[in-house]
Amino acid sequence: MKFTEEIARRRTFGIVSHPDAGKTTLTEKLLLYGGAIQEAGAVKSNKIKKGAASDFMEIERQRGISVATSVLAFEYQGNKINILDTPGHKDFAEDTFRTLTAVDSVIVVVDVAKGVEEQTEKLVKVCRMRQIPIIVFINKMDREGKDAFDLMDEIEQKLELRVTPLSFPIGMGYDLKGIYNIHKKNINLFTGASSKDIYNTTAINDLNDSNLDELIGDKAAGTLREELELVRGIYPEFDREEYLNGELQPVFFGSALHNFGVKELLDGFIEIAPAPRPKKAEERLVRPEEKDFSGFVFKIHANMDPRHRDRLAFIKVVSGTFERNKAYKHVRLDKNLKFSSPNAFFAEKKEIVDESFPGDIVGLHDTGNFKIGDTLTSGEELHYKGIPAFSPEHFRYINNADPMKSKQLAKGIDQLMDEGVAQLFTLELNGRKVIGTVGALQFEVIQYRLEHEYGATCSYENLNVHKACWVDESVAKPEEFTDFKRVKSKFLCKDKRGQLVFLADSSFSLQMTQQKYPSIKFHFISEFEPAATVDA
Repeated sequence: MKFTEEIARRRTFGIVSHPDAGKTTLTEKLLLYGGAIQEAGAVKSNKIKKGAASDFMEIERQRGISVATSVLAFEYQGNKINILDTPGHKDFAEDTFRTLTAVDSVIVVVDVAKGVEEQTEKLVKVCRMRQIPIIVFINKMDREGKDAFDLMDEIEQKLELRVTPLSFPIGMGYDLKGIYNIHKKNINLFTGASSKDIYNTTAINDLNDSNLDELIGDKAAGTLREELELVRGIYPEFDREEYLNGELQPVFFGSALHNFGVKELLDGFIEIAPAPRPKKAEERLVRPEEKDFSGFVFKIHANMDPRHRDRLAFIKVVSGTFERNKAYKHVRLDKNLKFSSPNAFFAEKKEIVDESFPGDIVGLHDTGNFKIGDTLTSGEELHYKGIPAFSPEHFRYINNADPMKSKQLAKGIDQLMDEGVAQLFTLELNGRKVIGTVGALQFEVIQYRLEHEYGATCSYENLNVHKACWVDESVAKPEEFTDFKRVKSKFLCKDKRGQLVFLADSSFSLQMTQQKYPSIKFHFISEFEPAATVDA
């Protein structure tokens, strides 16, 4: 198949939502359509004993939440689909933000009963900032919840989106009769038996057709006609160009658990979602159809198979073809590397691939060469933007609980920090190690993984820090900077890259420090840009 055709048939997207909206269950059902799995597992349902394929870390199975971004790929109707299932829990938001740099579009899952929740708002804000095309899937229609029109109003107001429904529910909860596909003008009836509901659609070209009344009953048919009349009056016609520019968001309804409305979503997605898109590097805009290969690391995962202590760097292919056993330039290290076993993914199952195309996610075995944000190219100096480290919210000293295992602990911390699970700061004064995380749950995950994957035990000690600020001394007056280092010596540390960081213990002390040393710039983000200067 020709290179351009390979690009055109790829769709790489992320699924984002608040925890418990049904994101992982939806991922499972999408895989079911691709024939990738025979029986879909749900994260929490006791009726389904099989664990979700995308949750393969032990702690995810225990907690019933996703804590790492899973990469899954399958074929559907001649298209190659790459899904990045992201953690919804706010403590793992940074992993999700990084993942959003690697997707071409996004499906946002909203719970019909709870509506728009806090985490969804944050993630959609990032998508809007990057103008990522968004499809909204309103899930759990088999339960009682908010009225469809109220929900769409809420989505428009809270998420600042402009929506238009492409499918519409016929009732909800106990009265759920089916879904009307506005886009394709057909009806899928709900029976509650997920295997039957997948393919049973009935074409209804004319809403005044008496067949409609026979199928769903006079009352439901009357309501549906009225509601669709309203939809036409209130919402704009779907326009693909507006959707691709991030100006219009189509909405689908369904129940992922019952595999209902998922086919409409997937078919609609295949039709309208973008193929791989150009990506901005610091040097220039890189297009997928360019001959030369380029890609960037957006995630690193240590110990995907604890028996083998392997570390995988996940690379999104941006342009050209990535070939096995061919040497590519690691831009930051300025050296050439070869990869004999690049992997494609299906949750924890991996298979070796000979070539990958733009839009694909490739896993490369890593012996410590990669960091998040690194670029691999055919030779050109390119630096892809947009994977900064943010200032953590929680800080703790990390102590070794078993002096005999200090080597294992050091290695474990090192690898987990490279993965981006948390950030490591080393105090200048005494060399003590401080871990900073976005959420408190990450400390538990680190402790659990250090013990189970590295055989090292650790304990934590609280540390009162308000914010970590990266210090930009490039414009600082030398005498001012020397005084700052002397006065604040016990609050200074280095991050993993060796950048100087000031740990401010309160917003007041940060303000006072800024006033006292006006020539030193403090940043909340590790990639300095003039716009990122801190206002405490």
